[in-house]
Amino acid sequence: MQTQLADFVRGTPEGAEAEEILRKCVHCGFCTATCPTYQLLGDELDGPRGRIYLIKQMLEGAEVTEKTRLHLDRCLTCRSCESTCPSGVHYSRLLDIGRHMVNERVPQRGGAAMTRWVLREFVPRPRLFGAAMKLGQAMRGLLPATLKAKVMVPRPAGAWPAARHARRVLALAGCAQPSMAPSINAAAARVLDAVGVSMSEAPGAGCCGAVRFHLHDQEGARDDARRNIDAWWPAIESGAIEAIVMTASGCGVQVRDYGHLLQHDPAYADKAARVSELTRDIAEVVAAEADALVAALGARALPRRRLAWHAPCTLQHGQRIRGTVERLLASAGFELTPVRDAHLCCGSAGTYSLLQPELSTRLRDDKLDALQAGGAGLIASANIGCISHLQGGTGTPVRHWVELVDDCLAGREPGVGG
Repeated sequence: MQTQLADFVRGTPEGAEAEEILRKCVHCGFCTATCPTYQLLGDELDGPRGRIYLIKQMLEGAEVTEKTRLHLDRCLTCRSCESTCPSGVHYSRLLDIGRHMVNERVPQRGGAAMTRWVLREFVPRPRLFGAAMKLGQAMRGLLPATLKAKVMVPRPAGAWPAARHARRVLALAGCAQPSMAPSINAAAARVLDAVGVSMSEAPGAGCCGAVRFHLHDQEGARDDARRNIDAWWPAIESGAIEAIVMTASGCGVQVRDYGHLLQHDPAYADKAARVSELTRDIAEVVAAEADALVAALGARALPRRRLAWHAPCTLQHGQRIRGTVERLLASAGFELTPVRDAHLCCGSAGTYSLLQPELSTRLRDDKLDALQAGGAGLIASANIGCISHLQGGTGTPVRHWVELVDDCLAGREPGVGG
């Protein structure tokens, strides 16, 4: 796709990257067939190809309007289109550039701007978010249905195993997960302990930066990345750890992108690239020890429970990790039910469920219909946003897959209670 960049963007890093991405697009439209918002709305401008045209026109100097923003903001950034694209178009990065330029040229005002400011200043602060979540959990029975659906019922985290193995990894606690589901990282630590790896969290690390980055605060997101790199670097530099483990796939896709995010920062570029290289989803680490996991499960009477697996977009499209969790769950004794349109987003997409509630709810309900069609008594996923979003629409237990494997190792009924 030939592009004549306007003066305001010609010669800038963003312009150069956007032009390189645009040149790969051949207008084939394969992406449209797998786009969740296009399937819901049927508007070319609410699919990847249409949004690419909008961004191209903007880069060439066309007028930017609220309509431009509307169509770009309706995108989930699920990256299903990237999995489908035969030309390797890095659509998500082009969208990030487009959204940033829209916000620069037509700044949001009023309630919409305030909502985004509150989200990017509130959610990434674990103590503040945690205090609000605890209050919500205490008053959950009194909350209106829409708000109640956002507040997860707390589950005990259980004991965190002592660091007793020579092999060690660091895990990111993140911003929302510690208060919404502290059981996830604790379960991951126990599962890794069972296969001979000790996991710990680095003091000082916090939000991965995804919330700020996708809410028009790219520099704030870079600061989040720098803070996490500083927290992890002593262990990396000393060779004390072999990986940085992500138990939320949404964080994983962001941290894997630190090398790109900080490529123009001379003080952090090399460190960021190293962090990206070391980043692993928990599934990758456990899968590498699959034989040890089977041995740890031993001769226990494993459950043959029917389970529906929802692969988060950030796992299957963003990180291209497919089939790994399914094999681990099967090895733990679960029978996975078929799920139609497994490539489609559940509608969570970070803060999308708050900023685009109508579309988000429609996508969630469609996804739950697909997940429950096979009669599964459990739903598993790999990202706290997906888990909380899906749980808000069903009475069927929705858990992180690593919690279910932890239950099996402990001889507990999977997905029941703590």
